[in-house]
Amino acid sequence: MKVRTLTVAAILMCTTMLTSSCVGSFSLFNKLASWNRGATDNKFLNEIIFIVISPAYAVCSLADVLVLNSIEFWSGTNPLAANVGKSVTVKGQDGRYYAVKTLKDGYEVKAPDGNVTCFRYDKKTDSWSQIQDGKTTEIFRFNPDGTIKVTVADKTMDVALDENGLNQVANAAGYGFFYAAR
Repeated sequence: MKVRTLTVAAILMCTTMLTSSCVGSFSLFNKLASWNRGATDNKFLNEIIFIVISPAYAVCSLADVLVLNSIEFWSGTNPLAANVGKSVTVKGQDGRYYAVKTLKDGYEVKAPDGNVTCFRYDKKTDSWSQIQDGKTTEIFRFNPDGTIKVTVADKTMDVALDENGLNQVANAAGYGFFYAAR
C-alpha cells in the first residue's frame, strides 16, 4: 500500500514539475469550444451539443494541460497552432475579400487585384515588418520596457500598449477623432 502511494505521489510530483508555469494557449480546448459555439446558428441547440459532448471538454483540457501546453512551454510552439501554409478568406473593411496565408514567420495577404503584401516577424529584433513591392518597412518593434517603437507616416515613436498609445498612433496616422457641436 505504501509503495503504491509513494509511486502515485512520485508520478504526480513529476507531472507537476513538468507542467509548472506552462500556462499555454489551450489550443485543443479552444478549438473544440470554437467549433461548439459555431456548430449551428441556434444558441440553444449549441448548448445541447455542449451538454452532450461535455466529456470531450474534459479530455481536451487534460490533453492540453498534461501534453500540449508542456510542449508549447518547452519548445515555444504549440503543435495544434501550426497553420503554416493554410489560407483563409477575410472580408476587408472595404467590402472586398482578401486571401490571408499563414507563413512560418508571418502572413501573406493577397488583395483581389492580385497585389501581395507580406507581414513578417523577426525574432532577433522582436519586430514586425511589411514587405510590399520588394520594399521592407518595419511597422513596430517591441521594446524591453514593455512599450513598442512604431513607425507611422515616416515618423518613429515609442508608445505604451494601452488606449493612450493607440490614440497616439491613430493621431500620427491621421485617423484623429473629430467632434462637431452646434
